[in-house]
Amino acid sequence: MRFAGTMAVALLIVGSAFAAEIPPPDRRSGYEFMKPDTKAMQDEDTANPGMLWVLDGESLWKRKLGAANKACADCHDDARTSMKGVAARYPAFDKATGRPVDLEQRINSCRSNHQQATPLPFESRELLALTAFVARQSQGVRIETGADPQLAPFIAKGRELYMQRQGQLNLGCANCHNDNWDKRLAGSAITQAHPTGYPLYRLEWQSLGSLQRRLRACMSGIRAQAYDYGAPELVELELYLMSRARGMAMEAPGVRP
Repeated sequence: MRFAGTMAVALLIVGSAFAAEIPPPDRRSGYEFMKPDTKAMQDEDTANPGMLWVLDGESLWKRKLGAANKACADCHDDARTSMKGVAARYPAFDKATGRPVDLEQRINSCRSNHQQATPLPFESRELLALTAFVARQSQGVRIETGADPQLAPFIAKGRELYMQRQGQLNLGCANCHNDNWDKRLAGSAITQAHPTGYPLYRLEWQSLGSLQRRLRACMSGIRAQAYDYGAPELVELELYLMSRARGMAMEAPGVRP
């Protein structure tokens, strides 16, 4: 399997001299590449494992904590109303830092500044649960990320990283997800890398995971040094991917192989 995978990647390297943009009419969610049984798992709340994190997030939303003894609900009330469409606008520009932050970083910022609580570690159950709960409120909402003109230079940086070849395999994201999205790699479908379902449950992980976890896994897969969680480069890449998927519907929590 390892040899087959290496050979398949080598063919991508040879066959992908240039990366072309995917025309908007041809954009497809990763959901459309899945088998019927995996689609059914995502579609049915009682079968979607990601909903376990959503339920945990709902409990955390109402829990008072920190020195301020505040819950998310104390400021934002009913998430079904206040959080609808929020995840479809992230990463968003943060005036305090002068750069974009993703949804996980915004949640931790609220914990620090308003609840006076310790920020949650990246990929922790609690942070994934709160993120999944907030993202769930935007299910079916069209992605709007990138509308803020202040984000333009950061989107450009994210696009540059998306196109950049790196690692021992000398591949960029675009070589797989733009040029070869209608092909297969070691038996798996190559999707277009639209992050419509994050945080999502991957059967491979047997867990819910963030978009940053998936990006880091791809970087390791091409034998490149993965950026640390929360690194500006990963947030810029997230931002570019979400702006690239602008107009597509949010699906969180998605399910993928």
